[in-house]
Amino acid sequence: MDKIVYFSISKDVTHGRGYLYSLQYPIVWVTKYRKSIFVGDIEAEVKDYLLKTLKSIDMTPIAMERMPDHIHLLVDCKPQLRLSDAIKILKGNTARWLFLKHSERKKQLWGGHLWNPSYFVATVSDRTLEQVKHSIDDQKQE
Repeated sequence: MDKIVYFSISKDVTHGRGYLYSLQYPIVWVTKYRKSIFVGDIEAEVKDYLLKTLKSIDMTPIAMERMPDHIHLLVDCKPQLRLSDAIKILKGNTARWLFLKHSERKKQLWGGHLWNPSYFVATVSDRTLEQVKHSIDDQKQE
């Protein structure tokens, strides 16, 4: 399996109207029952779809890795963005897209739900940004 990791240029501090900010979050969510869904061609397709969705909600991907049963993202975003809503959009839109494009995958999941309802998110300080990037980069073994 080829290793595909997405990196963009990280910004130190961003200017808004009357404020400065630097907000990065690692986000992880898993498939329901930890089923291996993102294998083969779907792995690259879900990457492209997530990148489009991130752009539409004004989040900048710094690093991304798709494993067969979960997604790892490191994103940069504006302080006006409500993170829980953004994650709901990412998970919901990806599930809807996948089931429309690959309806056979829905049969693999008991109850027809793609994602486990929970997720992990944390804040990143300047000192740990490189550590988080490295961790996401090392998710897949060559």
